[in-house]
Amino acid sequence: MSEAFFSGPPVDVIIPHYRDIARLERCLASLSCTRYRPMGIIVVDNGSGDPELEKLTGKVSGTRLLRLHENRGYAGGCNAGFHASEADYVVFLNDDTRHDPLWLEALVAEARRDESIAALQPKILSLAEHARGRNVFDHAGAAGGMLDRLGFPWCYGRTFSGVEEDRGQYDTPRDLFWASGAAMFVRKSVFSELGGFDDSFFMHMEEIDLCWRMRLAGYSVRSVPSSVVYHEGGASLAKGSPLKTYYNHRNNLRMLLGNMGIWSLLAIFPLRLLLEPAAALFYLLTDSGGQENALAVLRALRDVLLKLPDTLQRRKAVQSVRRRNDRSLFRGMPFSVFFLR
Repeated sequence: MSEAFFSGPPVDVIIPHYRDIARLERCLASLSCTRYRPMGIIVVDNGSGDPELEKLTGKVSGTRLLRLHENRGYAGGCNAGFHASEADYVVFLNDDTRHDPLWLEALVAEARRDESIAALQPKILSLAEHARGRNVFDHAGAAGGMLDRLGFPWCYGRTFSGVEEDRGQYDTPRDLFWASGAAMFVRKSVFSELGGFDDSFFMHMEEIDLCWRMRLAGYSVRSVPSSVVYHEGGASLAKGSPLKTYYNHRNNLRMLLGNMGIWSLLAIFPLRLLLEPAAALFYLLTDSGGQENALAVLRALRDVLLKLPDTLQRRKAVQSVRRRNDRSLFRGMPFSVFFLR
């Protein structure tokens, strides 16, 4: 007996790709088992120019290849793919993911249930641990993203002490602060309304920035634990990479300056400026590549200050759509993720 397919409004899965075509091939093979229709796939070649991509995408039904002449990062690649889509919903997806056959149906059903939902995140589990027969949350998103009052991100199922085993403890759908860019379902009209990802972020935290703007504008971000995606992780930049450290610190500070309310910003930002050199010292004393990571933090702080006029100009546009105050946005959030176990 053939497997049942589920129909609904069109959805495009947008996959920014830079290197490792074998990884992308595995992702597309997994997506081909998705039981939701109509589903299109847009592979965005971020300047690799790999001629094998035409052959690969040509073998997978409903897949289009969008070539970019340069690497625009995750943010720019996803924005380009979005502009090529005519679907009602889009999913921004990493090319090192695998997918439960019913993953997309659950996301569409939740989005159709409530028009105020702007973004959704599936449960994201570790692909490596799944291969070993264990269900463990993946670092990139886990059971859904949150933000402490200092502006540091954390996730249900993941804190500084590590990731948790999935025992069903987060299987109740809940409001989130942000959805992971590893697998992020978005209502197309809201993404367009808010201008999409900020290209200047290039990579890392652009999805947190976007979700913060969505919530400022009065929309919600939610988890859909019945949708399951498996993530390989570390495909773009490995853990401990100085470049990853640079983007995380730079983009986090720029995000705070653009999105946080003025009174919250005046209270929090001076403390954050003190914490950045402290983070550099921490890398220097505890990390085997500590000197490079420490310098990456200081370069990030320098670049944030140099680009301050541009960031403040962007802030005007962001704050013009504000419909919610910081008190409601951060209600129930810990002061610092460092206090979480």
